[in-house]
Amino acid sequence: MSNAHNSAREPRWAGEFLGLPESGAASAASYPRRIGAIFIDWFVASGIGMMIAPNNPGVVLAVFVMMHFVLLWLFGTTLGKRVFGIQVVQVGGVPIKLYQAAIRAVLLGLVIPVVIIDQDSRGLHDKLAGAVQIHM
Repeated sequence: MSNAHNSAREPRWAGEFLGLPESGAASAASYPRRIGAIFIDWFVASGIGMMIAPNNPGVVLAVFVMMHFVLLWLFGTTLGKRVFGIQVVQVGGVPIKLYQAAIRAVLLGLVIPVVIIDQDSRGLHDKLAGAVQIHM
């Protein structure tokens, strides 16, 4: 199907227009699971940030962004995502590249792109990085 045809209707499931299966491995990770993963990652980043510079939220945010960049680039997952069985890959299923991990991490730090969700349940940060979050 062409994108013009796809935009004329709603997807039957998150990730349908990206060629992802409806359920199981490699299907789009659900929004509640992704939120749970973010909370775990923020908790870990907060602990590390508070050890580095107590009472400095800027350091916590920097740790959070760097943690996402490094872990996604090297492993395709973060600690929180691992707990919830989520992996970040390129659209098409191959591991994300360094530049994609960087784009995604910086935009994640800005927060707003994360809450702008498209019809395939991808945040703007994933869309601009050419990435998708899937079940492992």
